[in-house]
Amino acid sequence: MAYTSQTPHRAALLVASVAVLGLLTACGNETGTQGSPQKVSGMAAPATGSPTTHDSAAGNTPAGAATPPPVQTGGEAAAGGASSPTPSSAGGTSATAGGGSRCHTSELSATVGGNNPGAGQENFPVVLTNKSSRTCTVRGFPGAAFVSAAGEQLGPDPRRSSGTPATVTLKPGQHAWAGLTFSNPEVSGARTATPAALLITPPDEQDPLKVAWTAGEVPVSGNASSVSLSVFAPGSGV
Repeated sequence: MAYTSQTPHRAALLVASVAVLGLLTACGNETGTQGSPQKVSGMAAPATGSPTTHDSAAGNTPAGAATPPPVQTGGEAAAGGASSPTPSSAGGTSATAGGGSRCHTSELSATVGGNNPGAGQENFPVVLTNKSSRTCTVRGFPGAAFVSAAGEQLGPDPRRSSGTPATVTLKPGQHAWAGLTFSNPEVSGARTATPAALLITPPDEQDPLKVAWTAGEVPVSGNASSVSLSVFAPGSGV
């Protein structure tokens, strides 16, 4: 058997190995850095942390991740912060709600205006004036009674006319008035008396205000002599 030298065969294997090694080295240094460890088939890859995410729908934030501040909507701002200011209503003598608590007798003064006769009727405005330093209200009918100089009531209590009560707001110095009406005694033929004063009680109060009566005789008996009162309205009735 002829003997064949294996030197050329070994040289060829060495050249091939060097070429493969050079190829691997070139691939590992393609980015200009040292080659990272390569994964080997059949071995577990080293654990690498996945990117941190915030699940806004589920409300899950991974540990170590910064929690973004909540987005605040207009409704949340109103619920969690100061409420929006509400416009305030201006007070006055018109019928309004929320203009203050009711006027007490001690905060009011009373007068009786001049007669405005018509069709056999005598008509007087009963006027209340807010003399206090605060805004208050009156609502409804006044109480009224004619009295003698001795303080005795003359005639029955006045009846109430068919009016709809409304709240009248009175700033300091403002007025509210109610109508006091009765038939002319000369026309009705009713029995009369001459009062010394008219007692006026503000709505929902018990203490009256006393006003001197200077308008002469008033009817004190008989259906035709009935005295009536209307609800309070803004102003002085003139």
